[in-house]
Amino acid sequence: MVDTSPDAAHVETGGPFWLSNLGHALVRKVSVSEMNNNCYLVTCRRTGDQLLVDAAAEPERLAELVSAGSGRLTTVVTTHQHWDHHRALEAVVAAHSPRTAAGAPDASALPVPPDVELTQGDRVSIGELVLDVIALRGHTPGSVALALTDGAGRAHLFTGDSLFPGGVGRVTTPEDFTQLLDDVESRVFDVYPDNTVVHPGHGDSTTLGAERPHLEEWRARGW
Repeated sequence: MVDTSPDAAHVETGGPFWLSNLGHALVRKVSVSEMNNNCYLVTCRRTGDQLLVDAAAEPERLAELVSAGSGRLTTVVTTHQHWDHHRALEAVVAAHSPRTAAGAPDASALPVPPDVELTQGDRVSIGELVLDVIALRGHTPGSVALALTDGAGRAHLFTGDSLFPGGVGRVTTPEDFTQLLDDVESRVFDVYPDNTVVHPGHGDSTTLGAERPHLEEWRARGW
């Protein structure tokens, strides 16, 4: 089953995939595991090449996701090193032999050493699609987001656990919080317009316009 409704890209574990047609790309979303992790599959409509954002869990379910697209998986990007975002990585790599990528500071903590270590300003290509890499330090040292611009010029950000509706991701120190919010402000909110869609690692999606008025509130509260 596929849910194509636009409302916040809502998915539930065990439920249907969510599907968005971006013109030159298709984006599918599924929720997996008891942690309700979001996994995103980006398909280049011209070539059939596909990118998976976070092989979080349930490799059989992720195989169904890949098959719902072109059936071919060429790249897996892990947004950060936390265990709930890469539990299926070894199985997915064994099944599909994709290129793997992750933020350079998190690379050594992953169960599969990434083929490509990502840094701020890098780009990831799949078929004719190009996604910009945004390093968002704080939730983990090597957390990254990916930015895909659709055929209408609207950006779609896959932010892992660095940015959610209502705030930035969990951190362990005040210094990490400051670093994360500084990066989110300067590398996301100062760069992308309000209609930009934010697809987080858990829960529903949002837009920068919905979140922007709360930036000072987040900084004042410290989370």
